[in-house]
Amino acid sequence: MKTLAFTNFPVLDYAATEAINTLCTNLTFTGSDYKRIMITSVSSSEGKSFLSLEIMRTLASLGKYVALVDADLRRSMIDVRYRVRYGEGEKLGITHYLAGKCQIDDVFYATDIMRAFFVPVGYAVSNSLALLSSPRFQSLMDQLAQQVDYVLVDAPPIGMIVDASEIAKSCDGALLAVGYNMVRRRELVDARQQIERSGCTVLGTVLNNIPLNAYHNKKYLGRYYYSNYKAHDKANYKANYSRLGDPE
Repeated sequence: MKTLAFTNFPVLDYAATEAINTLCTNLTFTGSDYKRIMITSVSSSEGKSFLSLEIMRTLASLGKYVALVDADLRRSMIDVRYRVRYGEGEKLGITHYLAGKCQIDDVFYATDIMRAFFVPVGYAVSNSLALLSSPRFQSLMDQLAQQVDYVLVDAPPIGMIVDASEIAKSCDGALLAVGYNMVRRRELVDARQQIERSGCTVLGTVLNNIPLNAYHNKKYLGRYYYSNYKAHDKANYKANYSRLGDPE
């Protein structure tokens, strides 16, 4: 099996680590019906890729086998931001597989994180929707789901391009990364509805990059600002979104 290493993971403080742990624990409560989980956002720079990688790393530390698929085919930043170092052999990714140029084993990499696997993009493309809507993407998701406990998909922002809606058709559930003071309620409701129209359940939202002064209990959280993560299982999801309001 091919190998790679992530050489630039951020060091999280205690509050952020506990928040990620809580999120991943809540994800395990959703049950076996939610194995293929898409992580997306309304717009760019809301932390979806960071969230995808931290969920992968944390679930693996909890004893789960996890595969992360980088499906942001037009503008992936994972290789650059996390300084991914590939082992020997030709670097192939999901775009090669979807184009029929290789097999799944050629794009399925074991990482330096025990029980964590990664499917990189390969090369950026402009015809991403045509590739993602091919039967080969569904086949990839199905085969990965047979090999691991969770398949995570780092998808493009759903409020910017249609790719995430297509990806959602092959997923059981979705998480929305929401940047603090970056998204309007109307945009978030639209994103939720767009995902649900694909037949995918929105499992919850993850509120990200909240300034420390937004909290009353600053002493408990520490000196630095970070993220407040709120994971909601299926039972809590409707109550959570009811505050957003549905369109008339």
